[in-house]
Amino acid sequence: MYFATSLVYTLTRFVAPRRGRRLGCIGLVLLLSTAGGPGAQAQTAVGAYRSGFKHEGNVVSFTTTEARVRLEFCTPGVVRVRTSWNDTFAENEPWMVVRYDWPPVAVQATEETERFVLTSAQLRITVQKSPFRIDVATAEGSPLLLESGTAGATQEADTVACRKQLGADEHFFGFGERMDFLDRRGRKTRLNVGRGQGLPHIVGAYNVLEANYAPVPFFMSTRGYGLFFHTAYATNWDMGATDPNQLQFGAEGGELDYYVLYGPTFPQLLDHYTDLTGKAPLLPKFALGLHVGTYSGGTWGHEELTSDQYVVALARRFRQLGIPIDVLHLDSTWRLFGKNGGKGATTFEWRETFQHPEAMFDSLYALHLNAVGLHLRPRFDNGRTMNLLAMAQEKGFTYPEEDNPGEFVNFFDSSAVNWWWDHGVMKIASQGAMFLKTDEGSAFGHLANESEKVGPTGEEVKRLHNLFPLAYAKAPYEKFQAYNGIRGMNHTREGYAGIQRYPFIFAGDWPSEWQYFEPVIRAGLNIGLSGVGHWAHCMGGFEHNADPELYIRWCQFGLLSPVAHLFGMDHPGYKEPWNYGEEALRIFKQYDAFRYRLIPYLYSYTYEMHKTGLPLMRALVLDYQYDPNVYELTDQYLLGRDMMICPVTEKGAQTRVVYLPEGTWFNYWTGQRYEGKRYLNVVTPLDTLPIFVRAGAVIPQQPVVQYVGEKPLDELTVELFPGEAASTFTLYQDDGKSLEYQNGAYALSTFRLVPEGAGLRLILASPEGAYRPSPFAYRAKIHTDRAPQELREGKKKLPSVASLGDLDNGPGWYYDADQHVLWIKPKGKSNATVEVVVR
Repeated sequence: MYFATSLVYTLTRFVAPRRGRRLGCIGLVLLLSTAGGPGAQAQTAVGAYRSGFKHEGNVVSFTTTEARVRLEFCTPGVVRVRTSWNDTFAENEPWMVVRYDWPPVAVQATEETERFVLTSAQLRITVQKSPFRIDVATAEGSPLLLESGTAGATQEADTVACRKQLGADEHFFGFGERMDFLDRRGRKTRLNVGRGQGLPHIVGAYNVLEANYAPVPFFMSTRGYGLFFHTAYATNWDMGATDPNQLQFGAEGGELDYYVLYGPTFPQLLDHYTDLTGKAPLLPKFALGLHVGTYSGGTWGHEELTSDQYVVALARRFRQLGIPIDVLHLDSTWRLFGKNGGKGATTFEWRETFQHPEAMFDSLYALHLNAVGLHLRPRFDNGRTMNLLAMAQEKGFTYPEEDNPGEFVNFFDSSAVNWWWDHGVMKIASQGAMFLKTDEGSAFGHLANESEKVGPTGEEVKRLHNLFPLAYAKAPYEKFQAYNGIRGMNHTREGYAGIQRYPFIFAGDWPSEWQYFEPVIRAGLNIGLSGVGHWAHCMGGFEHNADPELYIRWCQFGLLSPVAHLFGMDHPGYKEPWNYGEEALRIFKQYDAFRYRLIPYLYSYTYEMHKTGLPLMRALVLDYQYDPNVYELTDQYLLGRDMMICPVTEKGAQTRVVYLPEGTWFNYWTGQRYEGKRYLNVVTPLDTLPIFVRAGAVIPQQPVVQYVGEKPLDELTVELFPGEAASTFTLYQDDGKSLEYQNGAYALSTFRLVPEGAGLRLILASPEGAYRPSPFAYRAKIHTDRAPQELREGKKKLPSVASLGDLDNGPGWYYDADQHVLWIKPKGKSNATVEVVVR
């Protein structure tokens, strides 16, 4: 039984047996009364403090009448709280949390008659003795997370749980890739990796309330704290649904182990959370280009149409049409379906229609694709010539199932991973594959998508089920990174706490229907609020034919998502833009080119994500956590810090309402200026995705290329939207592929935009750092209603020119009165600081 509907607290004197001895004490017995009435089971609370208070280093320990409690300060603002009812604490696990060794934290611990008080530079934790309660406040005493007056920590059978007070003005964000809601206040949620179950799909896997591809047991409160429930078991959360004054969380196994983090801002909380679970690495720079998936000519039921020639012809058509593309993956039907698992397992044998896979890879790389990968499942199978399943079972490299040796690769065993790589993946890697799409990570212990099998079962599998997607993604990410000699890249559907270390994830198989469009955006916002920034979706939708309008609107969003991924199984359309008409093709090319121009901007913010945990795609609540107007805003987001993207999610919409938060904003396309904290109705022609930029925005852009690395950067356009205050942008540069950035081999260039009366000063600083990028020229594009009287670069006056095209011939400036844009071409290049003054 879980989460009682009513609670009765009773203090009583008792003599209870505990691990072979009898203890006379004052204890807290927590009795549950539910609608079930008779037969309701009692929960065991922590009881009262008994003895054993210790303060050793960062750890403070207590022994209570029913449990042992340990508080560990990781930093002055992060504390780990552990409660065990069996006198032992579990060993630290390696999958979710990456750091357990923390430097000494100055903590003052004092004992009073009825309580202990623990104080760090940021937190004040009060531990009441009887009943035992933990209250967390700021060092100044402002309440954060309190148990006073609630049940606190409890255990019932294998279930552990905790209740906390809920503030009247608190709202909650996070919990992973949820498609149902943004603000979790008043909601119940169960987190366990999986998709909605049941057929037909319309009531099963297509259920946005149940979709749980990448749950993360972490939330942030607008009160200024975060909570990470450090457990691999399925968890249940009640954020004020049952009792508006309480939040409740529990796990279906394991010990009660959670971290409390203090911000107070959401960006600070994400930084702390990703310090615990790992920062996202940088992907290769080419991963910011267009990704395309293909069934190679034939999806399910049409496998005979697949061929290696189809794949090459597909890539060639993108090139012939001038559609920039960098990454291609071949989905399920490249592989021969095996004897045992059918579609749901991997033989590592090519379908007979792929006669020359090595030549196919050679041709694709000759077309300047930067990476080509293959889809697979996590289970071995026997094929026509390779019996990998039988061989792996004989060696004990599959995870055992009831009464049989199992089929899943045991990704928790490094020897099994090595064997999987050497005897399976290396076959395709040696032929040219550079990454994998690791699908069906949720099938470990659950019903698989293309199979009636449920895989391993049992108590241990309940603990490992949520960890399996991490182990499954980690293996190819690290193996391919070492084999390719460049940064790793893994494309996976499922994840859990820590999946940001093995990027990237995609949102799953959502149909090409308007009803699923906004929920997919919501999924991206929620996963970004949960520490995962490299995220993709099947633009245009995955299953079913999309109507051209939906296709266009979804692709506009997709091309301004963290990872731009085009893929569908609608035979024979497959979501390629030329299959949706001339208008769709034109608009797709327009936004694909726009994405490639934005790569310097996007790449710089992926570096910020690597350093701080801030996602590239940001729910507005990240920057405006005290503005209730953004708490359920699920069709707008910030791309990086300065660009607000507002997808059109209604069929036939000629306008849409946009919320402008506090501050000054510009319509990106028109340059029109607006004051914020207001709603705005904007016109939305089909070829226009509304974009607003923050005043002070500095947006670097490069010339359009057909693939990343096509040619060296020779000119960077810096687009500027001046505000009343000075602003900065830091341009990040490195070699784009190697791991040397982890050793400091990168360069940072700070761009400053400083208002000066009616004019401004633009300072483009030379790069600093161990990496030495090739110098490039600058061009500034400044949105302003005022034509300048004079421009100077340093001490030299810049001449005005008669047309924009004249700037191609040398330094100068041109004011476009119709567009209200000032164009400047300075003489200086990026290897030295360039300073331009506009009067």
